[in-house]
Amino acid sequence: MFFDHVRLEVKSGKGGDGAVSFRREKYIPDGGPDGGDGGKGGNVILKVTNRRNSLIDYRFKHYFAAEDGQDGQQKKMFGRSGADLILEVPPGTLVYDDDRDLLICDLKEEGQTFKLLEGGKGGLGNVHFKSSRRQAPKFARAGGPADQLNIRLELKLIADVGLLGLPNAGKSSLLAKMSRAKPKIADYAFTTLQPQLGVVDSYDQSFVLADLPGLIEGAAEGAGLGHDFLRHTARCRLLLHVVDACPLPGQVDPREAYDLIQGELTDYGDKLDERPQILVLNKADLLAPDQRPELEASFADLDLPKYWVSAVTGEGIDDLKRAIFKLLPSLPAVEQTEVSTEEWQLYRYEPKAPYEIFFEEGEAFVTGNWIEGLVQSTNFDNPESFHYFQKEIERKGLNAALSEAGVQDGDWVDIGGAEFQFLGRKAGEETDGLGS
Repeated sequence: MFFDHVRLEVKSGKGGDGAVSFRREKYIPDGGPDGGDGGKGGNVILKVTNRRNSLIDYRFKHYFAAEDGQDGQQKKMFGRSGADLILEVPPGTLVYDDDRDLLICDLKEEGQTFKLLEGGKGGLGNVHFKSSRRQAPKFARAGGPADQLNIRLELKLIADVGLLGLPNAGKSSLLAKMSRAKPKIADYAFTTLQPQLGVVDSYDQSFVLADLPGLIEGAAEGAGLGHDFLRHTARCRLLLHVVDACPLPGQVDPREAYDLIQGELTDYGDKLDERPQILVLNKADLLAPDQRPELEASFADLDLPKYWVSAVTGEGIDDLKRAIFKLLPSLPAVEQTEVSTEEWQLYRYEPKAPYEIFFEEGEAFVTGNWIEGLVQSTNFDNPESFHYFQKEIERKGLNAALSEAGVQDGDWVDIGGAEFQFLGRKAGEETDGLGS
């Protein structure tokens, strides 16, 4: 089954916590701190592989997480870093931030990788907090938090030539005749419900031909298979506009069919209606030679190459192939919306506020990854650890920010689930601002 769009929730690994440990060996009863650092959390990485031709692997599972880093150990032993999460995608995958509807990257080439989320840093063990004044620090730093993102993957097939037309125009039969592909073919509308790819060879040349689901009126607005079809058309350098030259009674007239499809390309945008085209008048074997001039006259105003073909008898197929091989080298690759590394860095890694202050029912709350990690790292029963906590929040300006937000001396403040009493500031005095 072909599956070309999916929404996923991805999460990087949390960094392991630093260890609080002291050297305890025979004859060394009062050894110094030896707590090791925590391991780094795993990254989330996207990788392009030709082994995938759709996104069906993500049809049923929508949540993926990298491995957390392990906590540090005694004797200065580091915790193991978490394994990266590698998500394989086919060439032609667009990656969006689903919450902002913002394009992150366009993955096209075999082996291409993209780091989507960075794992949390490992926390520092207590060995790093030893100083001349603090000989036995009984605290360490918690590992960095995991990061999370809701993404949308959309696949746009990378094909040189795309077949477009109404259902039953004979596109699948044409694909089978021109290439080694074996699409499902039957005499009813919407036989092709998913894109089919075939390679057309001729001596030392080849091109990829895509048979895409048939369009109906209103496709640009999403009717029928509309957007699913048009998404894949966007990457084709050349379009073969296939028209049923001999429709059954009650079916759409050939020129009307052409105009209907062309109108949908215009409505969809992305300059699809300006893409180079070849008009293919299929089912030529069903028309007598003297019937063709009248039909050709109805397309006389179109300045584009026209070929009579029959996917059944093979009439005109070789001429059509030669025309495509001659035309393709002169056509540039379709310009796609690109996101540079610099743009992604600005988007993904823009500095985040270390904390956020808000009020609920008159009580002040402080949240944020940095401040919550600091709370988790602090041993509030240990004076040295609590003093370090107070110095850190002063360095980050939290006390001043609480004062500016209207917190008064003596008010209680919730910081990451822990409550503190705000001591305030008096003129000419320096205080740590919070008391437990």
